[in-house]
Amino acid sequence: MTKKKTKQKTPGPGKESMTRAYLIFILLFVFGIAIIFKAAHIQIIEGNELKEMARKMEFRYFDSDARRGNIYAADGSLLATSIPIFEIRLDVASKNITNKLFNDSVSHLAYHLSKMFGDRTNWGYKQYLIKGRKKGNGYLAIQKNVTYDQLNEIKTFPIVNRGKYKGGLIAERNTRREYPFGILAKRTVGYCRINTRDSLLVGIEGYYNEYLRGKPGKQLKQRMSNNAWKPINSNDDIDPENGKDIITTIDTYLQDVAENALMKQLYNHNAEKGTVILMEVETGEIKAIANLIHNKKDNIYEETYNLAVGEAFEPGSTFKLASMMVAMEDGTLDKIDSVEIADGWIMYHGKTMKDSHVIDADGWITPKECFVSSSNVGVSKIIYDNYTGHEWDFYNGLQKLFPMEATGIEIHGEPQPKIKNPDSRHWSKVTLPWMSIGYEITVTPLQVLTFYNAVANNGVMVRPHLVKSINEAGRVIKEFNTEIINKSICSDKTLATAQSYLEGVVESGTATNIKNSIYKIAGKTGTAKVNENGRYINKYNASFAGYFPANNPKYSCIVVIYRPSEGGYYATQVAAPVFKEIADIVYANAIDIHPENHDQFKYQMAHNSISTPNDKLLEKLGIDNNEVLTQQQTAESFTRFMQQKKIPDVTGLGATDAVFLLENLGLVVKMKGRGLVKKQSLNPGRSIRKGDHIYLNMEI
Repeated sequence: MTKKKTKQKTPGPGKESMTRAYLIFILLFVFGIAIIFKAAHIQIIEGNELKEMARKMEFRYFDSDARRGNIYAADGSLLATSIPIFEIRLDVASKNITNKLFNDSVSHLAYHLSKMFGDRTNWGYKQYLIKGRKKGNGYLAIQKNVTYDQLNEIKTFPIVNRGKYKGGLIAERNTRREYPFGILAKRTVGYCRINTRDSLLVGIEGYYNEYLRGKPGKQLKQRMSNNAWKPINSNDDIDPENGKDIITTIDTYLQDVAENALMKQLYNHNAEKGTVILMEVETGEIKAIANLIHNKKDNIYEETYNLAVGEAFEPGSTFKLASMMVAMEDGTLDKIDSVEIADGWIMYHGKTMKDSHVIDADGWITPKECFVSSSNVGVSKIIYDNYTGHEWDFYNGLQKLFPMEATGIEIHGEPQPKIKNPDSRHWSKVTLPWMSIGYEITVTPLQVLTFYNAVANNGVMVRPHLVKSINEAGRVIKEFNTEIINKSICSDKTLATAQSYLEGVVESGTATNIKNSIYKIAGKTGTAKVNENGRYINKYNASFAGYFPANNPKYSCIVVIYRPSEGGYYATQVAAPVFKEIADIVYANAIDIHPENHDQFKYQMAHNSISTPNDKLLEKLGIDNNEVLTQQQTAESFTRFMQQKKIPDVTGLGATDAVFLLENLGLVVKMKGRGLVKKQSLNPGRSIRKGDHIYLNMEI
């Protein structure tokens, strides 16, 4: 019997497989819904916030610097100014620059850039520009510190000459501080260096930085593909507020006179450094302030620190005036007819004090003679004999006379005077006599001058100052008038006696070498040993402080020369001649001081300067050395020479003679080196323009 075959069915998908398929479908569906939901959330809910974040990453406001204010001399000359400089970039990827224009002109543009800046060859600039365009650089750096004149020339170059937008030129303006007079009052004018870690605020620039710097503005910039920031115009930009201008008391002519007189003497005596301050007696306005320090490497003197304001020193004999005025004021000096100085030395508690030079006397001299001859023994005995046991009387007397606080001059860094009081732990048995002659105290040159200026100003002590006003757009917004520190430092009797003492120093004392017959100088020499780390060494500081004309004081002046090492070290030889040279020139040019004898004084200056037996100088002036001339004839010969108004040949002359001739012709003289003039910057015979600078190279 045959079996019947049955048909076998193919199994279909099981329940398990179907479940997995449905699960995957559901998961994909849910994931898709989540993506759609998130996208909608970002678009609708977070969109504005994220767009703002993106915008902030692409755009940012930067500070735009204000124009810094100018600093002017009293006569309107610029001492410091800000000139515009530019950082130049090119948008070489600009759509306004077609490929044809770029390819046709890039070689010419590269040639002009190479010729102007010289930092790349023509080929180098061409490849740099082509590479920048290929990369799509819309902010290609070309050059920094480009001047305004250079910028105007760049605007004529190929491609760029199509204008700001069509030519792709981007010029970012900055400023650079310039000092037109160079070294002249450089440290007093000062500078500012401000950064996040440290700041240097020096001189007038530093003291008045808040006024000078102005207020920065805001400039919107866009981040470029190379992470550079490109300025763009925005209605929300804030323009900077420019700085105010400072008008100083400095007289550029007198400043130049002071610096040259000081520099010559520093070279003559191979000194370490020196300072001069010239101040107007009645107002306290500083007309000149010179600070020169020897750069041994280059053998030149430079303004690298403000010695006049910032460096305290032991003044030595210039402080004797304060000591003697204490004794005058309380009546002590009225009781003293004479002082025994014996052989010019005395012992105080085992320590010997000596006079610097022999005084021709019988062992006894008057108080005035003690002062004018600068007797250490005499002055110290007056103070020691009368104030031992009454040391506070002496100290309190000094407090009334001498500034015990910093003057407050408009320069940072002025130290306080250090004048010991009897309760000081540093006060010893020998402090009183040594203090009386200017040791064991430290003061600055400016503080000494402030005191001497008060004596010249009939006892009225005024605050020295360097700034007359702060101006904005030519309008005075703040004015600085004379400020009185002390209406009267002493009685009229003490003042008259002190003034006669100071005149006596020049008439018959230690400074007779600066005496002249036309006007009187009053002042005091000071020669003090240098205190180095608490020990006196065999080096000296020489100073002279005083005023002129003595009968009607208009100017006070102090000269300090530190550590002269050649040609003597006494103040008479070193500091006093600088004072005289400055005083002579100031007096000769200030007709209001002496209208009745102005010509006479100029004749004498000429005669004194050219009557010395100097064949070379006489030859330059065309004067026969064998001919005997009167004072007036000599001066007239000099006048005829000056009237030619031509640059003279001063080679072969010494510094004093060369400067005398050139300054009288109205030239500003700068010297380098020592000895005789070997080379001059202006050729002989050229017509003179007043104010021209001439540089002299000196060699021994």
